[in-house]
Amino acid sequence: MPFVPPTAEQLGLYLGLDEIQGDRADLLITSAVGLCQTVVKPLPEGAEAVVLSVAGRAYVNPQQVSYETIGPMSVQRPSGSGGLYLTKNDKAALKSLAGRGGAFTVDPTPVTADPSPTWPIDLDAYDDGGYLEPGWGYP
Repeated sequence: MPFVPPTAEQLGLYLGLDEIQGDRADLLITSAVGLCQTVVKPLPEGAEAVVLSVAGRAYVNPQQVSYETIGPMSVQRPSGSGGLYLTKNDKAALKSLAGRGGAFTVDPTPVTADPSPTWPIDLDAYDDGGYLEPGWGYP
């Protein structure tokens, strides 16, 4: 199943908002999709979660405010908690969903390698009368 961009309603549900500005949400979702496509293109199935996370950060904190005081209430957010950007975890998730990244194995054995055992040596096959000299570990 191919990637289907999330809707403004899904972004509102993700953020737990009863009402959402549809045009603004659509713009942020479109921008988030474009930003995610800088890492993986085409976006894989399951990338909707990353797109919602990116768009959600930008929707709730577009100016990247880290500290705000209104009357007796104050809020402090971690630095870099707003705006439209991809975190290291977002990039890793996109690559993982696309089947890239992670552990892999490289087999250095050539295709033409002979699977027959090479040890122990069959001394009778190599002893042609003097080839194996005494003192080299052979009788």
